[in-house]
Amino acid sequence: MNDFLKVHNAIRAKVGVGPMDWNNTLGTYAENYADSLIKTNCEMVPSRGPYGENLAKGKSSQTSEQAMMHWASEKANYDYASNSCTRNGGCDHYTQMVWRNSIHLGCAIVKCITDSVDLSVVVCSYGPPGNKVGQRPY
Repeated sequence: MNDFLKVHNAIRAKVGVGPMDWNNTLGTYAENYADSLIKTNCEMVPSRGPYGENLAKGKSSQTSEQAMMHWASEKANYDYASNSCTRNGGCDHYTQMVWRNSIHLGCAIVKCITDSVDLSVVVCSYGPPGNKVGQRPY
């Protein structure tokens, strides 16, 4: 819990956005959804639930911090002036992390074995959800 908050709040602080707090309801939602992904061979499909969401899948040695830093690296693809992602790649994970109105966070990491490969799945849920069309994250 603390690692998830620490990384998110450090990324948010870099652009002048206030800190998030941990929300047990969001944490439970993220954990339940992460557990459900195990049953689908860890296929990364959004939950389409009521919260903002970031998903990551990687080798079982991947830490939650590595997943979050991967999301944060999408900052390079975000153009603030046009409020859009560049042609070089997506930025929606990053903008959800720094969305100023998303002030509650809940995350989970689970192990998943698919085709004899050990994987980690990270799910973070955000409330209220961000990435509203036509609005800037900060």
